[in-house]
Amino acid sequence: MSTAINVEPRAKSVEVTSKAIVAHLVDGRTISVPLAWSWRLSQATPAQRAHWEIIGDGQGFHWPDVDEDISVHGMLNGTPARPPRRA
Repeated sequence: MSTAINVEPRAKSVEVTSKAIVAHLVDGRTISVPLAWSWRLSQATPAQRAHWEIIGDGQGFHWPDVDEDISVHGMLNGTPARPPRRA
């Protein structure tokens, strides 16, 4: 009898290019989403994009300079973040 263990994917590192947010996971996978999915990172400087932290036990990434959080789950299953409405 085999039992499947459902292990949530965990983040190892991330890089933000001029076109994509590329996450490297601890299980060896690399996933990416278009940079346009994050309006905050799209508008950030290269230095701000390079300054990130792991959230929790690898659930995602936080960019403190632009107050952006992106989860691995969101990258795998999510949709783009919408910019705030202008009044």
